[in-house]
Amino acid sequence: MTEEISTLTEQVPPPVREWPALDLDGTEFDPVLAGLMREGPLTRIRLPHGEGWAWLATRYDDVKLITNDPRFSRTEVTRRQVTRLAPNFAPRPGSLAWADQPDHNRLRKPIAGAFTVGAMKRLRPRAQTILDGLVDGVVGDGPPADLVERVLEPFPVTVVSEVMGVPVADRERVHAWTRQIISTSGGAEAADRAKKGLYGWITDTVRARAGSTDEDVYALLGAAVGRGEISEEEAVGLAGPLQIGGEAVTHNCGQMVFLMLSRPELAERMREPEARGPVLDELLRFIPHRASVGLARIALEDVELHGHRIGAGEPVYVSYLAANRDPEVFPDPDRIDPDRAPDAHLAFGNGPHYCTGAVLARLQTELLVDTLLERLPGLRLAVPADEVVWRRRTMIRGPQTLPVTW
Repeated sequence: MTEEISTLTEQVPPPVREWPALDLDGTEFDPVLAGLMREGPLTRIRLPHGEGWAWLATRYDDVKLITNDPRFSRTEVTRRQVTRLAPNFAPRPGSLAWADQPDHNRLRKPIAGAFTVGAMKRLRPRAQTILDGLVDGVVGDGPPADLVERVLEPFPVTVVSEVMGVPVADRERVHAWTRQIISTSGGAEAADRAKKGLYGWITDTVRARAGSTDEDVYALLGAAVGRGEISEEEAVGLAGPLQIGGEAVTHNCGQMVFLMLSRPELAERMREPEARGPVLDELLRFIPHRASVGLARIALEDVELHGHRIGAGEPVYVSYLAANRDPEVFPDPDRIDPDRAPDAHLAFGNGPHYCTGAVLARLQTELLVDTLLERLPGLRLAVPADEVVWRRRTMIRGPQTLPVTW
């Protein structure tokens, strides 16, 4: 590590920097975050909502250290109004995102089987069939097409719905709720309405699946509640973030495909099947997949880091985006390097809160890229790259539309 937690003489705390919610075009790296990275390994920030300020760690080694250190608690955040990007803050019991050990392992256990490598191998043929049907429609209708509307949005949503066990008749309204939850456009009231709608539906679904012997997530949760391993409230809190996860795949893949189609040399490299895996990892490292930062932690005791004292009770954020651009780990980090050593990135998080659906997300990403390149070998943008419209007022970044031809 570049610097261990130490007992250095405490320095003067860095100034608190305002970090507004920015609407950025393309795959531009957040200029506020870039400035914070230049200021030092540990800075202080104030986000648009919540109260007070929080520490921010941006170096790769520090991010890994904090996300693995039990002295930094997610559960404590649920009792506070920490400065944050999201307008609405209503954490639910059972959510893995807010669980510390040993609760985290207890909660994760009932659903772990749905997201294993083996489960994803079994899912792959069905996911490919879903994707082929969508691409068949695009090919049949002919160019041009909006790749977000026709493929990148319906594919992950459908696959996640199948893994979760969402009935076909309910999928559109569930998707409408999840889409609103990751948006900041409607403010706290719209987000709150969407959360109430989604979590009310999840509650009814978990109850209805209590006696099921199926292997989808809602069946697994219903059975775990029936066995007394988790409470119904915890089952509902577990399911919500997993259901929302499909939205991230849509927009991450949108950024990847945009980069592939706007950089001819990258597209050429991606057409070599053996090169796709390493290039996908490099794109996962490079893309700014979210706005600002994710979820905070609270220091449970005083901790010294880089000469600063993080006081007990003070909130701390880590930036995976910044860690993925740490020049000490990734030389020339602002350049896409297809030959960079894979698997070092933190795009799926780190430590106990490593993304539960990472294997599923990777499966969908690989299928999307492989299928688009093989079925549409002449795929290219139908408009100049600077005319692609990007999402606004959102926590997960990506193109709103991706017009293509072939």
